[in-house]
Amino acid sequence: MVKMESTEEQDRKLVLEFCHLLEKSKQLFNGLRDLPQYGHRQWQAYFGRTFDVYTKLWKFQQQHRMVLDSKYGLKRWQIGEIASKIGQLYYHYYLRTSETNYLNEAYQFYAAIRGRAYYSRAAKEDRPDLMVKKLRYYARFIVVCLLLKKMKLVRELVTELEKQIQDYEPEDHLEWTMVLGEIKGFIKAEAAVAVLHADSNPIILSHSGSGSRLSPLTTPPCERSPHMTLSLQEILIVGSACEQAKFSELTMDMFRMLQTLEREPTEAATNPLSMSHGLHGHDASPAAGRIPPYVLPGSKGYLENGRNFRDNPHKYLMYKPSISQLLVFLASGFKELPLGGALLLYMSADGCFSTTKHPEDYGYELGGVGTSVKRDSVDGGGLSCRGKSYKEGHCLYPGDLYPFTRRPMFVIIDSDNSFVFQHIPRYFGQPLVVLMSPQDVPPAFQADVQQHGSLFTLFLHSPLTALCYICNVGDVPIHHWERCQTYVDRFITEASRLVTRCRIDEIEQGIGFIDSSYVQFFGDDFLRTLILRFVFCDVVLRLHRGFRGRHMRPRCEPQLPANELLEHPSLSHIIFQLASALDVRGHFSEGPECD
Repeated sequence: MVKMESTEEQDRKLVLEFCHLLEKSKQLFNGLRDLPQYGHRQWQAYFGRTFDVYTKLWKFQQQHRMVLDSKYGLKRWQIGEIASKIGQLYYHYYLRTSETNYLNEAYQFYAAIRGRAYYSRAAKEDRPDLMVKKLRYYARFIVVCLLLKKMKLVRELVTELEKQIQDYEPEDHLEWTMVLGEIKGFIKAEAAVAVLHADSNPIILSHSGSGSRLSPLTTPPCERSPHMTLSLQEILIVGSACEQAKFSELTMDMFRMLQTLEREPTEAATNPLSMSHGLHGHDASPAAGRIPPYVLPGSKGYLENGRNFRDNPHKYLMYKPSISQLLVFLASGFKELPLGGALLLYMSADGCFSTTKHPEDYGYELGGVGTSVKRDSVDGGGLSCRGKSYKEGHCLYPGDLYPFTRRPMFVIIDSDNSFVFQHIPRYFGQPLVVLMSPQDVPPAFQADVQQHGSLFTLFLHSPLTALCYICNVGDVPIHHWERCQTYVDRFITEASRLVTRCRIDEIEQGIGFIDSSYVQFFGDDFLRTLILRFVFCDVVLRLHRGFRGRHMRPRCEPQLPANELLEHPSLSHIIFQLASALDVRGHFSEGPECD
Protein backbone atom coordinates (compact mmCIF):
# COMPACT_ATOMS: atom_id res chain seq x y z
CA MET A 1 0.00 0.00 0.00
CA VAL A 2 2.82 2.38 0.89
CA LYS A 3 4.48 1.62 -2.43
CA MET A 4 1.31 2.48 -4.32
CA GLU A 5 1.02 5.83 -2.51
CA SER A 6 4.65 6.53 -3.26
CA THR A 7 4.10 5.86 -6.96
CA GLU A 8 1.04 8.09 -7.04
CA GLU A 9 2.93 10.83 -5.27
CA GLN A 10 5.75 10.54 -7.80
CA ASP A 11 3.26 10.71 -10.65
CA ARG A 12 1.63 13.76 -9.12
CA LYS A 13 5.02 15.50 -8.84
CA LEU A 14 5.79 14.65 -12.46
CA VAL A 15 2.52 16.17 -13.60
CA LEU A 16 3.16 19.29 -11.50
CA GLU A 17 6.66 19.61 -12.94
CA PHE A 18 5.29 19.25 -16.46
CA CYS A 19 2.66 21.92 -15.78
CA HIS A 20 5.34 24.24 -14.39
CA LEU A 21 7.59 23.79 -17.45
CA LEU A 22 4.64 24.21 -19.81
CA GLU A 23 3.53 27.45 -18.15
CA LYS A 24 7.09 28.78 -17.99
CA SER A 25 7.65 27.99 -21.66
CA LYS A 26 4.44 29.85 -22.61
CA GLN A 27 5.47 32.91 -20.58
CA LEU A 28 8.90 33.05 -22.17
CA PHE A 29 7.52 32.45 -25.67
CA ASN A 30 4.93 35.21 -25.28
CA GLY A 31 7.69 37.53 -24.07
CA LEU A 32 9.56 37.18 -27.37
CA ARG A 33 7.24 39.68 -29.01
CA ASP A 34 8.34 42.35 -26.54
CA LEU A 35 12.02 42.04 -27.41
CA PRO A 36 13.58 44.84 -29.50
CA GLN A 37 13.74 43.92 -33.17
CA TYR A 38 17.05 45.65 -33.73
CA GLY A 39 20.47 45.31 -32.15
CA HIS A 40 22.21 42.00 -31.45
CA ARG A 41 22.87 41.78 -27.76
CA GLN A 42 19.55 42.88 -26.29
CA TRP A 43 17.68 39.67 -27.15
CA GLN A 44 20.21 36.81 -27.23
CA ALA A 45 20.11 36.03 -23.51
CA TYR A 46 16.30 35.88 -23.54
CA PHE A 47 16.30 33.51 -26.51
CA GLY A 48 18.83 31.37 -24.66
CA ARG A 49 16.55 31.06 -21.61
CA THR A 50 13.59 30.23 -23.85
CA PHE A 51 15.52 27.51 -25.68
CA ASP A 52 16.66 26.13 -22.33
CA VAL A 53 13.10 25.78 -20.97
CA TYR A 54 11.86 24.18 -24.20
CA THR A 55 14.79 21.77 -24.05
CA LYS A 56 13.68 20.64 -20.59
CA LEU A 57 10.00 20.52 -21.57
CA TRP A 58 10.64 18.45 -24.68
CA LYS A 59 12.90 15.97 -22.90
CA PHE A 60 10.45 15.77 -19.99
CA GLN A 61 7.46 14.82 -22.13
CA GLN A 62 9.61 12.25 -23.95
CA GLN A 63 10.84 10.58 -20.75
CA HIS A 64 7.48 10.58 -18.93
CA ARG A 65 5.04 10.13 -21.80
CA MET A 66 3.16 7.20 -20.25
CA VAL A 67 2.56 9.00 -16.93
CA LEU A 68 1.53 12.21 -18.71
CA ASP A 69 -0.85 10.27 -20.97
CA SER A 70 -2.59 8.54 -18.06
CA LYS A 71 -2.46 11.13 -15.28
CA TYR A 72 -2.44 14.43 -17.16
CA GLY A 73 -4.36 13.36 -20.26
CA LEU A 74 -1.65 14.58 -22.63
CA LYS A 75 -3.05 14.70 -26.16
CA ARG A 76 -1.22 14.48 -29.46
CA TRP A 77 -2.18 18.00 -30.45
CA GLN A 78 -0.50 19.28 -27.27
CA ILE A 79 2.75 17.58 -28.28
CA GLY A 80 2.29 19.11 -31.72
CA GLU A 81 1.81 22.52 -30.17
CA ILE A 82 5.11 22.24 -28.29
CA ALA A 83 6.87 21.11 -31.45
CA SER A 84 5.27 23.99 -33.37
CA LYS A 85 6.52 26.49 -30.79
CA ILE A 86 10.06 25.09 -31.11
CA GLY A 87 9.77 25.39 -34.89
CA GLN A 88 8.72 29.02 -34.44
CA LEU A 89 11.65 29.61 -32.09
CA TYR A 90 14.08 28.38 -34.71
CA TYR A 91 12.41 30.38 -37.49
CA HIS A 92 12.55 33.60 -35.49
CA TYR A 93 16.14 32.86 -34.52
CA TYR A 94 16.90 32.49 -38.24
CA LEU A 95 15.28 35.88 -38.89
CA ARG A 96 17.41 37.49 -36.18
CA THR A 97 20.72 35.82 -37.07
CA SER A 98 20.33 35.21 -40.85
CA GLU A 99 21.83 31.73 -40.39
CA THR A 100 20.06 29.30 -42.70
CA ASN A 101 20.91 26.26 -40.57
CA TYR A 102 18.22 27.40 -38.10
CA LEU A 103 15.76 27.43 -41.00
CA ASN A 104 16.51 23.74 -41.51
CA GLU A 105 15.83 23.10 -37.83
CA ALA A 106 12.45 24.84 -38.06
CA TYR A 107 11.64 22.71 -41.10
CA GLN A 108 12.49 19.48 -39.27
CA PHE A 109 10.01 20.21 -36.50
CA TYR A 110 7.24 21.33 -38.82
CA ALA A 111 7.76 18.29 -41.05
CA ALA A 112 7.60 15.98 -38.03
CA ILE A 113 4.27 17.50 -36.94
CA ARG A 114 2.84 16.69 -40.34
CA GLY A 115 4.50 13.28 -40.58
CA ARG A 116 3.18 12.21 -37.17
CA ALA A 117 -0.22 13.84 -37.75
CA TYR A 118 -0.17 15.58 -34.37
CA TYR A 119 -3.06 17.84 -35.39
CA SER A 120 -5.10 15.11 -37.11
CA ARG A 121 -7.81 15.03 -34.41
CA ALA A 122 -7.93 18.79 -33.85
CA ALA A 123 -11.34 19.13 -35.55
CA LYS A 124 -12.86 16.58 -33.14
CA GLU A 125 -11.82 18.51 -30.04
CA ASP A 126 -14.65 21.04 -30.50
CA ARG A 127 -12.19 23.86 -29.88
CA PRO A 128 -12.21 26.61 -32.53
CA ASP A 129 -8.93 28.03 -31.20
CA LEU A 130 -7.22 24.69 -31.82
CA MET A 131 -8.26 24.66 -35.47
CA VAL A 132 -6.93 28.21 -35.86
CA LYS A 133 -3.60 27.01 -34.45
CA LYS A 134 -3.61 24.23 -37.01
CA LEU A 135 -4.22 26.68 -39.87
CA ARG A 136 -1.47 28.97 -38.58
CA TYR A 137 0.87 26.00 -38.39
CA TYR A 138 0.23 25.33 -42.09
CA ALA A 139 0.91 28.98 -42.99
CA ARG A 140 4.20 28.98 -41.05
CA PHE A 141 5.30 25.67 -42.55
CA ILE A 142 4.60 27.02 -46.04
CA VAL A 143 6.79 30.09 -45.38
CA VAL A 144 9.69 27.88 -44.23
CA CYS A 145 9.31 25.58 -47.25
CA LEU A 146 9.23 28.58 -49.60
CA LEU A 147 12.48 29.87 -48.12
CA LEU A 148 14.06 26.43 -48.51
CA LYS A 149 12.76 26.16 -52.11
CA LYS A 150 10.79 22.98 -51.36
CA MET A 151 8.16 23.91 -53.93
CA LYS A 152 6.68 20.44 -54.40
CA LEU A 153 5.95 20.27 -50.68
CA VAL A 154 4.64 23.85 -50.75
CA ARG A 155 2.01 22.83 -53.31
CA GLU A 156 1.01 19.81 -51.21
CA LEU A 157 0.66 22.00 -48.11
CA VAL A 158 -1.40 24.59 -49.98
CA THR A 159 -3.79 21.84 -51.11
CA GLU A 160 -4.08 20.56 -47.52
CA LEU A 161 -4.59 24.08 -46.16
CA GLU A 162 -7.32 24.78 -48.71
CA LYS A 163 -9.13 21.59 -47.73
CA GLN A 164 -8.87 22.48 -44.03
CA ILE A 165 -10.36 25.92 -44.68
CA GLN A 166 -13.20 24.48 -46.73
CA ASP A 167 -14.02 21.67 -44.29
CA TYR A 168 -13.72 23.67 -41.11
CA GLU A 169 -14.96 27.11 -42.25
CA PRO A 170 -13.42 29.15 -39.41
CA GLU A 171 -15.08 32.34 -38.18
CA ASP A 172 -12.45 34.37 -40.03
CA HIS A 173 -13.07 32.31 -43.18
CA LEU A 174 -12.72 35.35 -45.45
CA GLU A 175 -9.31 36.24 -43.99
CA TRP A 176 -8.04 32.70 -44.46
CA THR A 177 -9.35 32.67 -48.02
CA MET A 178 -7.33 35.85 -48.62
CA VAL A 179 -4.25 34.21 -47.10
CA LEU A 180 -4.72 31.26 -49.44
CA GLY A 181 -5.04 33.63 -52.39
CA GLU A 182 -1.83 35.40 -51.37
CA ILE A 183 0.05 32.10 -51.21
CA LYS A 184 -1.20 30.97 -54.62
CA GLY A 185 -0.36 34.34 -56.18
CA PHE A 186 3.10 34.25 -54.62
CA ILE A 187 3.81 30.75 -55.96
CA LYS A 188 2.67 31.77 -59.44
CA ALA A 189 4.84 34.89 -59.39
CA GLU A 190 7.87 32.99 -58.06
CA ALA A 191 7.88 30.62 -61.05
CA ALA A 192 8.96 33.26 -63.58
CA VAL A 193 10.57 30.57 -65.77
CA ALA A 194 9.95 26.84 -65.42
CA VAL A 195 12.93 24.48 -65.65
CA LEU A 196 11.63 21.14 -66.86
CA HIS A 197 12.78 17.63 -66.03
CA ALA A 198 12.93 15.00 -68.75
CA ASP A 199 9.29 14.08 -67.97
CA SER A 200 8.26 17.74 -68.51
CA ASN A 201 7.52 18.31 -64.83
CA PRO A 202 8.88 21.58 -63.35
CA ILE A 203 11.80 21.15 -60.95
CA ILE A 204 13.53 23.41 -58.47
CA LEU A 205 17.25 23.97 -58.89
CA SER A 206 19.17 24.63 -55.69
CA HIS A 207 22.84 24.53 -56.67
CA SER A 208 22.96 25.61 -60.30
CA GLY A 209 23.26 29.35 -60.10
CA SER A 210 19.58 29.60 -61.00
CA GLY A 211 18.84 32.09 -58.25
CA SER A 212 19.58 29.93 -55.25
CA ARG A 213 21.68 30.95 -52.29
CA LEU A 214 25.40 31.34 -52.69
CA SER A 215 27.44 28.13 -52.65
CA PRO A 216 31.05 27.22 -53.49
CA LEU A 217 29.82 26.27 -56.98
CA THR A 218 28.13 29.63 -57.63
CA THR A 219 30.56 32.06 -55.96
CA PRO A 220 32.15 34.23 -58.68
CA PRO A 221 35.92 33.88 -59.02
CA CYS A 222 38.14 36.74 -57.96
CA GLU A 223 41.81 37.61 -58.28
CA ARG A 224 42.44 38.94 -54.79
CA SER A 225 44.34 42.11 -54.05
CA PRO A 226 45.35 43.88 -50.82
CA HIS A 227 42.83 46.63 -51.60
CA MET A 228 39.85 44.26 -51.19
CA THR A 229 39.47 44.95 -47.52
CA LEU A 230 35.73 45.07 -46.77
CA SER A 231 33.17 42.40 -45.90
CA LEU A 232 29.40 42.70 -45.85
CA GLN A 233 28.21 42.54 -42.24
CA GLU A 234 24.85 44.32 -41.95
CA ILE A 235 21.91 44.32 -44.39
CA LEU A 236 18.53 46.04 -44.54
CA ILE A 237 16.08 44.55 -47.04
CA VAL A 238 13.06 46.82 -47.43
CA GLY A 239 9.98 45.93 -49.46
CA SER A 240 7.45 48.72 -50.03
CA ALA A 241 6.41 48.23 -53.66
CA CYS A 242 2.69 48.73 -54.18
CA GLU A 243 0.61 45.82 -55.54
CA GLN A 244 3.52 43.35 -55.56
CA ALA A 245 2.87 39.69 -54.76
CA LYS A 246 3.59 38.98 -51.11
CA PHE A 247 3.07 36.42 -48.37
CA SER A 248 3.62 36.82 -44.65
CA GLU A 249 5.03 40.35 -44.97
CA LEU A 250 7.55 39.12 -47.53
CA THR A 251 7.26 40.66 -50.99
CA MET A 252 8.59 38.83 -54.03
CA ASP A 253 11.53 41.24 -54.30
CA MET A 254 12.38 40.75 -50.61
CA PHE A 255 12.08 36.97 -51.02
CA ARG A 256 14.52 36.95 -53.94
CA MET A 257 17.01 39.36 -52.42
CA LEU A 258 17.23 37.67 -49.02
CA GLN A 259 18.17 34.39 -50.74
CA THR A 260 20.73 36.17 -52.90
CA LEU A 261 22.40 37.40 -49.70
CA GLU A 262 22.58 34.01 -47.96
CA ARG A 263 24.74 30.94 -48.34
CA GLU A 264 23.30 27.52 -48.90
CA PRO A 265 22.53 25.93 -45.51
CA THR A 266 24.76 23.08 -44.43
CA GLU A 267 23.33 19.73 -43.45
CA ALA A 268 21.88 19.84 -39.94
CA ALA A 269 24.17 17.04 -38.80
CA THR A 270 27.21 19.31 -39.23
CA ASN A 271 25.78 22.02 -36.99
CA PRO A 272 26.49 21.74 -33.26
CA LEU A 273 23.17 23.52 -32.68
CA SER A 274 21.29 20.82 -34.55
CA MET A 275 18.34 19.27 -32.80
CA SER A 276 18.40 16.25 -35.07
CA HIS A 277 19.51 13.55 -32.66
CA GLY A 278 17.43 10.79 -34.17
CA LEU A 279 14.80 12.46 -36.34
CA HIS A 280 15.13 11.70 -40.03
CA GLY A 281 12.42 12.23 -42.62
CA HIS A 282 8.77 13.14 -42.29
CA ASP A 283 7.56 10.04 -40.46
CA ALA A 284 9.94 9.93 -37.53
CA SER A 285 8.71 11.26 -34.24
CA PRO A 286 10.35 14.06 -32.28
CA ALA A 287 9.82 11.68 -29.33
CA ALA A 288 12.66 9.63 -30.76
CA GLY A 289 15.11 12.12 -29.38
CA ARG A 290 14.92 15.43 -31.22
CA ILE A 291 15.40 18.17 -28.64
CA PRO A 292 16.48 21.79 -28.58
CA PRO A 293 20.23 22.35 -28.42
CA TYR A 294 22.18 21.70 -25.26
CA VAL A 295 24.51 24.49 -26.36
CA LEU A 296 22.34 27.57 -26.56
CA PRO A 297 22.36 29.90 -29.57
CA GLY A 298 24.57 32.89 -28.91
CA SER A 299 26.31 31.31 -25.93
CA LYS A 300 30.07 31.18 -25.47
CA GLY A 301 30.06 27.40 -25.63
CA TYR A 302 28.57 27.57 -29.10
CA LEU A 303 31.11 30.07 -30.38
CA GLU A 304 34.00 28.16 -28.84
CA ASN A 305 32.85 24.80 -30.15
CA GLY A 306 35.21 24.83 -33.10
CA ARG A 307 33.81 26.63 -36.11
CA ASN A 308 31.79 29.83 -35.85
CA PHE A 309 28.64 29.19 -37.90
CA ARG A 310 27.98 32.83 -38.78
CA ASP A 311 28.34 32.40 -42.54
CA ASN A 312 25.83 35.06 -43.53
CA PRO A 313 25.76 38.81 -42.93
CA HIS A 314 23.17 39.88 -40.38
CA LYS A 315 20.05 41.32 -41.99
CA TYR A 316 16.77 43.01 -41.17
CA LEU A 317 13.65 42.36 -43.25
CA MET A 318 11.28 45.33 -43.28
CA TYR A 319 7.88 45.32 -44.96
CA LYS A 320 6.48 48.81 -45.58
CA PRO A 321 8.15 50.42 -42.56
CA SER A 322 7.53 53.97 -41.47
CA ILE A 323 10.41 56.32 -42.20
CA SER A 324 11.21 56.51 -38.47
CA GLN A 325 11.39 52.70 -38.23
CA LEU A 326 13.65 52.54 -41.28
CA LEU A 327 16.04 55.16 -39.92
CA VAL A 328 16.18 53.47 -36.50
CA PHE A 329 17.09 50.13 -38.09
CA LEU A 330 19.64 51.82 -40.36
CA ALA A 331 21.20 53.45 -37.31
CA SER A 332 21.27 50.10 -35.51
CA GLY A 333 23.02 48.40 -38.45
CA PHE A 334 25.44 51.32 -38.62
CA LYS A 335 26.17 50.99 -34.89
CA GLU A 336 26.75 47.23 -35.10
CA LEU A 337 29.26 47.44 -37.97
CA PRO A 338 32.65 46.01 -36.96
CA LEU A 339 35.92 47.36 -38.26
CA GLY A 340 36.21 46.48 -41.94
CA GLY A 341 32.48 45.84 -42.22
CA ALA A 342 30.08 47.23 -44.81
CA LEU A 343 26.37 48.06 -44.61
CA LEU A 344 23.98 47.20 -47.47
CA LEU A 345 20.61 48.88 -47.96
CA TYR A 346 18.24 47.30 -50.48
CA MET A 347 15.04 49.23 -51.25
CA SER A 348 12.23 47.94 -53.43
CA ALA A 349 9.71 50.76 -53.50
CA ASP A 350 7.56 53.09 -55.58
CA GLY A 351 8.86 56.51 -56.39
CA CYS A 352 8.06 59.77 -54.59
CA PHE A 353 8.23 62.38 -57.33
CA SER A 354 9.21 65.99 -56.85
CA THR A 355 7.25 68.94 -58.27
CA THR A 356 10.22 71.32 -57.88
CA LYS A 357 11.02 72.75 -61.32
CA HIS A 358 14.52 73.99 -60.56
CA PRO A 359 15.95 71.79 -57.79
CA GLU A 360 19.01 73.03 -56.00
CA ASP A 361 19.17 70.46 -53.19
CA TYR A 362 19.76 67.03 -54.73
CA GLY A 363 19.31 65.49 -51.31
CA TYR A 364 15.61 66.32 -51.02
CA GLU A 365 14.23 68.29 -53.96
CA LEU A 366 14.39 65.50 -56.56
CA GLY A 367 12.09 63.18 -54.62
CA GLY A 368 12.87 59.71 -53.31
CA VAL A 369 11.16 56.35 -52.68
CA GLY A 370 8.13 55.55 -50.54
CA THR A 371 8.47 53.44 -47.41
CA SER A 372 4.96 52.82 -46.06
CA VAL A 373 2.95 52.87 -49.28
CA LYS A 374 -0.82 52.39 -49.19
CA ARG A 375 -3.17 51.55 -52.02
CA ASP A 376 -5.13 54.79 -51.67
CA SER A 377 -3.81 58.04 -50.33
CA VAL A 378 -5.88 59.50 -47.53
CA ASP A 379 -5.38 62.58 -45.41
CA GLY A 380 -2.65 61.82 -42.94
CA GLY A 381 -2.17 58.34 -44.42
CA GLY A 382 0.58 56.77 -46.44
CA LEU A 383 1.60 57.34 -50.02
CA SER A 384 -0.42 56.77 -53.11
CA CYS A 385 0.90 54.40 -55.75
CA ARG A 386 2.90 54.98 -58.89
CA GLY A 387 2.87 58.15 -60.92
CA LYS A 388 1.87 60.64 -58.22
CA SER A 389 3.81 63.77 -57.34
CA TYR A 390 4.18 64.78 -53.72
CA LYS A 391 6.54 65.63 -50.94
CA GLU A 392 5.77 63.15 -48.21
CA GLY A 393 6.97 62.32 -44.71
CA HIS A 394 7.04 58.55 -45.27
CA CYS A 395 9.57 58.76 -48.05
CA LEU A 396 13.27 57.97 -48.06
CA TYR A 397 15.19 60.79 -49.72
CA PRO A 398 18.83 60.56 -50.84
CA GLY A 399 19.68 63.15 -48.20
CA ASP A 400 18.43 60.80 -45.47
CA LEU A 401 21.39 58.52 -46.25
CA TYR A 402 24.12 61.17 -45.94
CA PRO A 403 24.85 60.56 -42.22
CA PHE A 404 25.29 56.82 -42.81
CA THR A 405 28.01 57.32 -45.43
CA ARG A 406 30.45 57.75 -42.55
CA ARG A 407 30.96 53.99 -42.90
CA PRO A 408 31.31 51.82 -46.05
CA MET A 409 27.88 51.60 -47.66
CA PHE A 410 26.43 49.64 -50.58
CA VAL A 411 23.00 50.80 -51.76
CA ILE A 412 20.57 49.10 -54.15
CA ILE A 413 17.49 51.10 -55.18
CA ASP A 414 14.84 49.29 -57.20
CA SER A 415 12.24 51.91 -58.07
CA ASP A 416 10.70 53.99 -60.84
CA ASN A 417 12.50 56.97 -59.25
CA SER A 418 15.82 55.25 -58.57
CA PHE A 419 18.07 57.67 -60.48
CA VAL A 420 17.66 60.43 -57.88
CA PHE A 421 20.05 58.45 -55.67
CA GLN A 422 22.98 58.92 -58.08
CA HIS A 423 23.94 62.27 -56.50
CA ILE A 424 24.83 61.11 -52.95
CA PRO A 425 28.09 62.88 -52.06
CA ARG A 426 30.99 61.15 -50.34
CA TYR A 427 31.49 63.73 -47.63
CA PHE A 428 33.43 61.34 -45.41
CA GLY A 429 35.65 59.67 -48.01
CA GLN A 430 34.29 56.20 -47.25
CA PRO A 431 33.55 53.58 -49.94
CA LEU A 432 30.07 54.09 -51.42
CA VAL A 433 28.36 52.28 -54.30
CA VAL A 434 24.79 52.84 -55.47
CA LEU A 435 23.17 50.40 -57.93
CA MET A 436 19.96 51.80 -59.45
CA SER A 437 17.29 49.93 -61.37
CA PRO A 438 15.91 51.06 -64.72
CA GLN A 439 13.14 53.60 -64.13
CA ASP A 440 10.90 52.04 -66.76
CA VAL A 441 10.33 48.80 -68.66
CA PRO A 442 8.67 48.17 -72.04
CA PRO A 443 4.84 48.27 -71.90
CA ALA A 444 4.64 44.51 -72.51
CA PHE A 445 6.28 43.83 -69.13
CA GLN A 446 4.82 46.60 -66.97
CA ALA A 447 1.80 44.78 -65.54
CA ASP A 448 3.73 41.57 -64.79
CA VAL A 449 6.71 43.37 -63.28
CA GLN A 450 4.52 45.46 -60.99
CA GLN A 451 2.74 42.38 -59.65
CA HIS A 452 5.27 39.55 -59.94
CA GLY A 453 8.43 41.33 -58.83
CA SER A 454 10.95 43.74 -60.28
CA LEU A 455 12.99 42.82 -63.34
CA PHE A 456 16.13 44.43 -61.89
CA THR A 457 15.93 42.39 -58.68
CA LEU A 458 15.33 39.27 -60.77
CA PHE A 459 18.57 39.98 -62.65
CA LEU A 460 20.45 40.32 -59.35
CA HIS A 461 18.83 37.12 -58.06
CA SER A 462 18.92 34.88 -61.14
CA PRO A 463 20.49 36.37 -64.29
CA LEU A 464 19.49 33.51 -66.57
CA THR A 465 15.87 33.56 -65.39
CA ALA A 466 15.70 37.30 -66.07
CA LEU A 467 17.13 36.94 -69.57
CA CYS A 468 14.66 34.15 -70.38
CA TYR A 469 11.83 36.29 -69.02
CA ILE A 470 12.53 39.34 -71.23
CA CYS A 471 12.84 37.03 -74.25
CA ASN A 472 9.47 35.36 -73.54
CA VAL A 473 11.02 31.96 -72.79
CA GLY A 474 8.51 30.37 -70.40
CA ASP A 475 10.14 26.98 -69.86
CA VAL A 476 13.52 25.38 -70.48
CA PRO A 477 14.48 21.66 -70.34
CA ILE A 478 16.96 20.96 -67.56
CA HIS A 479 19.81 19.83 -69.84
CA HIS A 480 19.41 23.00 -71.94
CA TRP A 481 19.20 25.19 -68.82
CA GLU A 482 22.48 23.78 -67.52
CA ARG A 483 24.15 24.43 -70.87
CA CYS A 484 22.89 28.03 -70.87
CA GLN A 485 24.05 28.46 -67.28
CA THR A 486 27.61 27.74 -68.43
CA TYR A 487 27.40 30.85 -70.64
CA VAL A 488 26.27 32.92 -67.65
CA ASP A 489 29.16 31.50 -65.61
CA ARG A 490 31.57 32.38 -68.43
CA PHE A 491 30.20 35.92 -68.52
CA ILE A 492 30.58 36.36 -64.75
CA THR A 493 34.13 34.98 -64.83
CA GLU A 494 35.09 37.26 -67.73
CA ALA A 495 33.50 40.31 -66.10
CA SER A 496 35.40 39.58 -62.88
CA ARG A 497 38.63 39.38 -64.87
CA LEU A 498 37.89 42.70 -66.58
CA VAL A 499 37.20 44.44 -63.26
CA THR A 500 40.53 43.23 -61.92
CA ARG A 501 42.22 44.18 -65.21
CA CYS A 502 40.83 47.73 -64.98
CA ARG A 503 42.40 48.14 -61.57
CA ILE A 504 45.77 46.78 -62.72
CA ASP A 505 45.76 49.01 -65.83
CA GLU A 506 44.88 52.00 -63.69
CA ILE A 507 47.82 51.37 -61.37
CA GLU A 508 50.32 50.53 -64.11
CA GLN A 509 49.24 52.81 -66.97
CA GLY A 510 46.71 55.27 -65.58
CA ILE A 511 43.90 54.03 -67.85
CA GLY A 512 40.78 51.97 -67.41
CA PHE A 513 39.78 53.80 -64.24
CA ILE A 514 37.46 51.97 -61.86
CA ASP A 515 36.52 53.66 -58.61
CA SER A 516 38.29 52.29 -55.55
CA SER A 517 34.92 51.67 -53.84
CA TYR A 518 34.25 48.78 -56.24
CA VAL A 519 37.68 47.32 -55.58
CA GLN A 520 37.25 47.47 -51.80
CA PHE A 521 33.81 45.83 -51.99
CA PHE A 522 34.93 43.27 -54.59
CA GLY A 523 36.62 40.99 -52.08
CA ASP A 524 33.28 40.14 -50.45
CA ASP A 525 31.54 37.18 -52.11
CA PHE A 526 28.03 38.67 -51.88
CA LEU A 527 28.95 42.18 -53.03
CA ARG A 528 31.09 40.83 -55.87
CA THR A 529 28.14 38.69 -56.99
CA LEU A 530 25.83 41.74 -57.00
CA ILE A 531 28.33 43.90 -58.92
CA LEU A 532 28.90 41.24 -61.60
CA ARG A 533 25.19 40.48 -61.98
CA PHE A 534 24.60 44.22 -62.34
CA VAL A 535 27.10 44.20 -65.21
CA PHE A 536 25.22 41.26 -66.77
CA CYS A 537 21.94 43.17 -66.46
CA ASP A 538 23.40 46.31 -68.03
CA VAL A 539 24.97 44.47 -70.97
CA VAL A 540 21.83 42.39 -71.68
CA LEU A 541 19.45 45.37 -71.58
CA ARG A 542 21.80 47.50 -73.71
CA LEU A 543 21.82 44.81 -76.40
CA HIS A 544 18.11 43.89 -76.17
CA ARG A 545 15.96 45.48 -78.88
CA GLY A 546 13.02 46.06 -76.55
CA PHE A 547 14.87 48.21 -74.02
CA ARG A 548 15.50 51.49 -75.79
CA GLY A 549 16.37 54.67 -73.96
CA ARG A 550 18.67 55.32 -71.03
CA HIS A 551 15.77 55.17 -68.54
CA MET A 552 15.28 51.48 -69.44
CA ARG A 553 18.81 50.57 -68.37
CA PRO A 554 20.26 50.48 -64.87
CA ARG A 555 22.70 53.03 -63.54
CA CYS A 556 25.42 52.93 -60.95
CA GLU A 557 27.37 55.49 -59.01
CA PRO A 558 30.33 55.69 -59.24
CA GLN A 559 30.04 54.84 -62.93
CA LEU A 560 31.70 51.69 -64.16
CA PRO A 561 34.01 52.10 -67.18
CA ALA A 562 32.21 51.61 -70.50
CA ASN A 563 34.88 50.64 -73.01
CA GLU A 564 36.89 48.53 -70.57
CA LEU A 565 33.90 46.74 -69.01
CA LEU A 566 30.24 47.45 -69.83
CA GLU A 567 30.75 47.64 -73.61
CA HIS A 568 33.66 45.24 -73.84
CA PRO A 569 33.34 43.00 -76.93
CA SER A 570 34.07 39.79 -75.02
CA LEU A 571 30.99 40.30 -72.79
CA SER A 572 28.72 41.15 -75.72
CA HIS A 573 29.95 38.08 -77.55
CA ILE A 574 28.99 35.77 -74.66
CA ILE A 575 25.49 37.31 -74.53
CA PHE A 576 25.05 36.72 -78.26
CA GLN A 577 26.15 33.11 -77.79
CA LEU A 578 23.70 32.66 -74.95
CA ALA A 579 20.88 34.20 -77.01
CA SER A 580 21.64 31.83 -79.87
CA ALA A 581 21.63 28.85 -77.50
CA LEU A 582 18.16 29.87 -76.29
CA ASP A 583 17.03 30.53 -79.89
CA VAL A 584 16.19 34.15 -79.06
CA ARG A 585 18.94 35.86 -81.09
CA GLY A 586 16.32 37.98 -82.83
CA HIS A 587 15.59 39.84 -79.58
CA PHE A 588 19.09 41.34 -79.61
CA SER A 589 20.76 43.97 -81.75
CA GLU A 590 23.06 43.04 -84.58
CA GLY A 591 26.46 41.70 -83.58
CA PRO A 592 29.02 39.11 -84.60
CA GLU A 593 27.82 35.68 -85.60
CA CYS A 594 27.96 33.23 -82.72
CA ASP A 595 29.44 29.79 -82.76
